[in-house]
Amino acid sequence: MMLEQDTGLSLAIAQIVQRLKGSSLHSQLERQARGSLHKPEIKLDSLKEDIKEFLKTSGWEKRLQNAVYSELNVFPSPCHPAAPPEHMKEPLVYMRKAQGSWEKRILKSLNSMCTELSIPLARKRPIGEQKELLNKWNEMGTDEPDLTLFRPVYAPKDFLEVLMNLRNPNYENGDQPSFRNHLGLIQVPLKVKDIPELKDYFSELGLNTGQLGIDDSTQVPPELFENEHVRVGQTVLTEQDSAAAQQYVRQGCPTALRAELWALILNISNQPEDILYYEQLKSNVIQHDLLVDSLIYKDVKLTASNDDYYFVFEDYLYQVLLCFSRDTSVLEHFSYNSATPPKSYIRGKLGMEEYAVFYPPNGVIPFHGFSMYVAPLCFLYHEPSKLYQIFREMYVRFFFRLHSISSHPSGIVSLCLLFETLLQTHLPQLFYHLREIGAQPLRISFKWMVRAFSGYLATDQLLLLWDRILGYNSLEILAVLAAAVFAFRAVNLMEVTSLAAAEAVLADLSTLKVMPLLQIFLFATVT
Repeated sequence: MMLEQDTGLSLAIAQIVQRLKGSSLHSQLERQARGSLHKPEIKLDSLKEDIKEFLKTSGWEKRLQNAVYSELNVFPSPCHPAAPPEHMKEPLVYMRKAQGSWEKRILKSLNSMCTELSIPLARKRPIGEQKELLNKWNEMGTDEPDLTLFRPVYAPKDFLEVLMNLRNPNYENGDQPSFRNHLGLIQVPLKVKDIPELKDYFSELGLNTGQLGIDDSTQVPPELFENEHVRVGQTVLTEQDSAAAQQYVRQGCPTALRAELWALILNISNQPEDILYYEQLKSNVIQHDLLVDSLIYKDVKLTASNDDYYFVFEDYLYQVLLCFSRDTSVLEHFSYNSATPPKSYIRGKLGMEEYAVFYPPNGVIPFHGFSMYVAPLCFLYHEPSKLYQIFREMYVRFFFRLHSISSHPSGIVSLCLLFETLLQTHLPQLFYHLREIGAQPLRISFKWMVRAFSGYLATDQLLLLWDRILGYNSLEILAVLAAAVFAFRAVNLMEVTSLAAAEAVLADLSTLKVMPLLQIFLFATVT
């Protein structure tokens, strides 16, 4: 057993070293080490130790630590050396197959839209159009292109239908009563946490721990806790330690420090080369028009533009999402995402692999509500390249899991199952009542979880929720909150007699306070 652990550790180290070797941090460290050779305190007979000491005192060691910590958070532990690469994407074959057939459906929808509208997937913009777009780059929201013929490639409810039909073929044979007794919509056997495990996992959210987002803290007066919490937060920022920042935000972020703390956790420092990279993406948008651009426009118009909190950020959303669609560095996350980037062929070369290109270039086809992943971040970051990098990192760490089929604990299938299991176990009467009247709870809560509650909660509450997503490096809290909302409205829900009435009871979540709901559901409910 010990030997296996050692092998796993050395594999993980090798993987991280390999990934960091190609990074700009690696070349910066080399440059700093070379430059330090001229310093008088660097002696030839203790060269290695002296350079290590120099990198430590000059802050470069901390940057390296943060980069390693970031890699550990993002990339899954390496599989057994003999495991095929698709195992890293998704270990269960039936999940991989389901994701594959779902992708075919999305592509078919995109291609049929192309054919119906006679619009190419991509075209080079004429010079005049390029100049016009460049001039109005910061006010794209004023543009009103006719998008009536465009439709979202899919909406969350289409995706839910696919998840409801997921089955593990190994469970289908034989008449034994088994997992099929699960009364919810999700019928696949995945291991999800129960309340005692969740209490343990989210222990920092306990009733006796100070929290931001709770007005009447028990032992300590709220203002005392807040002042101390701000002071600790400033120390964490001074230290520039990603791991400490991640631990810190589990109790919530002070508003004034949130932007910097999130950037520290995500290891985003907005270096000159990052700004240059963003400018290159922007020039790519200016030069080429993609069909997905119209899908992005349409989505922003249908969602964020109609939202009381987010309509002011319309221009930012276009900038970030158009650049995102061109960013080929996003393709890297497909090594641990069960999805596979769609391919298109250069005109007239259909089926010839050497003429295949990823489409869109980042491999991600936006769906209805996609822009709501970016909207809340606009409250924190006003510099476009920084906003862009934060969103991209949030996407490749978390958001992609909300629209791909996988067995990962933070994947949408596990979240749906966790939500249904929590309700079924702790509010069985409510669950059964809603099921009987044809109002399966997941039909209502699915859209909240797919969007990570963006657009449903008040922004201050949403940011407190996302603090905890970053703090625990997990999306499981979304399912817990969804169950807590049902528990909170249980009395009203027991009175309803139809799906429409149940939806009406849960239509407005903007007055809800996230932390009290989570605490009551996890720690104050008798189990």
